[in-house]
Amino acid sequence: MSDIWQQLSGTQYRRLSRPIIASAYDYRDGDSESWHSHQQPQFVFSTFGVLRVITPAGAWTLGPHRGLWLPSRVGHELQAIGDTTVYSVYFEPEMSPWRGGDCRVLVISALLRELVTTMVEERRSDSVLKTELITPLLIEEMRGARESFEGSLPLPTDRRLRQICEGLLAAPSNTDSLDEWGERVGASERTLGRLFKTETGLTFGQWRQQLRIVESVSRLARGLAVATIATELGYRNSSAFITMFKRAMGETPQRYLKS
Repeated sequence: MSDIWQQLSGTQYRRLSRPIIASAYDYRDGDSESWHSHQQPQFVFSTFGVLRVITPAGAWTLGPHRGLWLPSRVGHELQAIGDTTVYSVYFEPEMSPWRGGDCRVLVISALLRELVTTMVEERRSDSVLKTELITPLLIEEMRGARESFEGSLPLPTDRRLRQICEGLLAAPSNTDSLDEWGERVGASERTLGRLFKTETGLTFGQWRQQLRIVESVSRLARGLAVATIATELGYRNSSAFITMFKRAMGETPQRYLKS
């Protein structure tokens, strides 16, 4: 909600009880937090299981030790894929590691994980001493964290592209060409290709592969066998799927969720 709508609705900004607060939650497979937003920026990550975060601009499928920075007032929905342990950190704006309205994925270091875990434990004990010492280190560790793009799936706004993406989301194994999709949505292959690159930053082929990557992570989290996933996502065999996955994610499917 923008500042002007806050004023019109009479909604007042409510400060956090501390400049930075951290919480931890355990979710079962299929649990979700319906569409909402926060007045403060939020950093959310999982240490076990897979978390999917959906915003108007895209969807992020976060494996263990991947975290998403959500600027203030960005609408989003959270979905647990498999049993998942989630940490959420909220920042007063003046404590934010970054300015601007862009979401970003960070790789969670062991130090960053332990800092947040300690903040959660201290908040439960109603103490603030360690948190005050941790705060500047937490901010610097987040600023220095490596960004990751492996779990992101940008969503276009063009009606025709949305129709294509919805079709692929429903059937990730679909191998129809962009020309074939164009016949269905009423646009040329050239026009659709240009729009895909403009709106998502990816070619049509890259977007479809990214979809298959995030869908494979979801299926792995639910315990499906690699051979089954390969078949469901349209790969010739398990070897072809494993090669693609390792090239995109840096690890084999068997090791990814354990890393």
